[in-house]
Amino acid sequence: MSNTAEPGAVEAARRLAMDAERVVVKAGTNSLTDEESNLDNEKLDKLVDDVVSLLDQDRDVLFVSSGAVGAGTGRVGYTDDTVEASQALSTVGQSHLMHRYTESFGRYDRKVAQILLTQNDLDNPDRFTNFKNTVETLLEWGIVPIINENDAVATEEIRIGDNDMLSSSVAIGVDSDLLVTLTDVGGVYTSNPKEDPDAERIEAVGRNYADVQTLVDRSSSASFGGIQTKVSGARTVSEHGIPAVIAKSTEADVLEKIVAGKAVGTLFVPPNGSTDD
Repeated sequence: MSNTAEPGAVEAARRLAMDAERVVVKAGTNSLTDEESNLDNEKLDKLVDDVVSLLDQDRDVLFVSSGAVGAGTGRVGYTDDTVEASQALSTVGQSHLMHRYTESFGRYDRKVAQILLTQNDLDNPDRFTNFKNTVETLLEWGIVPIINENDAVATEEIRIGDNDMLSSSVAIGVDSDLLVTLTDVGGVYTSNPKEDPDAERIEAVGRNYADVQTLVDRSSSASFGGIQTKVSGARTVSEHGIPAVIAKSTEADVLEKIVAGKAVGTLFVPPNGSTDD
């Protein structure tokens, strides 16, 4: 089950990725931190290297970055899992995260900007228009928008809940041409690759999305459950005509390979670009 989309549809989706002028890149917490929840400088610099490889091709990049609560936990050493503690930790981690991004992008004389969002900002037309206008201005100035949920103020009512959902909403809302979700798992597999050595990577998802969803639901666990929201976000984006890729953050030149049309991770094929609805 390495491929659930027609070859012609897959090639068409890869061409869309190659032609993408605006890319949303999302990186998860595990792609930024070590086992003690400290920011991993090597991982972070590698992500920045990959993003800059797209910028150097004159592509717009919006970078959705997780890691604030995790980085705060590592910095403060406080592990209470209350809402108040998580909100406070996010403020410590977010400032540390942005400091490191500023330093890392600065290696390439690139400037960054921080944007923090809640569900209200996505749902309210005026607020979302303001967000889009800010993004367009930053991109026009050659500044990389780094986007995260505003954990410090996000209550249950206004919480987006997951940066996979956030990146999906942003990708659709700003008319992006490609969404890439970078994770510590190299794509979508037939079973949990962390537990099953025989797990096979699914190269592309198209007409048999329901079968893939069943596999993901069956293989999800505490250590692998995050793949569900990644698959959901990628599918939502693809249904809006935007190709999406879930790939391994540590793979060499991962973003450059994706926009070169290479078979990296798992590709979600837009239905309107295929013959296999």
